[in-house]
Amino acid sequence: MKLNLGCGMRKLDGHLNVDASPHCEPDLLVDLEVLPWPFETSSAEEIVMSHVLEHLGQAPAVYLGIIKELYRVCRPDALVRVVVPHPHHDDFLTDPTHVRPITLQGLEMFSRKKIREGQARGAATTPLALMLDVDFEVVSAEAQPVEPWLTRLRKREISPQDLAYAARTYRNVIGATSIVLRALKPAT
Repeated sequence: MKLNLGCGMRKLDGHLNVDASPHCEPDLLVDLEVLPWPFETSSAEEIVMSHVLEHLGQAPAVYLGIIKELYRVCRPDALVRVVVPHPHHDDFLTDPTHVRPITLQGLEMFSRKKIREGQARGAATTPLALMLDVDFEVVSAEAQPVEPWLTRLRKREISPQDLAYAARTYRNVIGATSIVLRALKPAT
């Protein structure tokens, strides 16, 4: 099974398109903040959440419950494809339904390997992966620069390092971030 959670009007062929709004006419009507989700454990080989996760779990307990549910419904080695607006872009800041920024560093807190690496360095990292009994590996992360930064990067007027510096320093450099996670869990 492939899930397109919070599909909105973006339906994906070959996926079960899920949304809380009947106006979107999803395949299945589900409020993702109501737990547990109506999917079998270890049933999803892929989950897509495009511009969804930043809308969910204003209360930390609900957000952490959503992460646990993502992990629960994933098959071993399932991929979770997350696209979120960059927290330093006006698209994130101006939408009143955005309840939390989603960052690569925040999602890495659900990786046992990253937690162990942080502990070895003496970092003060909350061991969320251990506390929640989840384990997601970051497969890839890609920043999506907006204009004029994208053109400047393509023309090699700026380097990727220049772009990274600009993204940390200025607003409206990166529009969105795409992150792919893999669920690390034993075969059932």
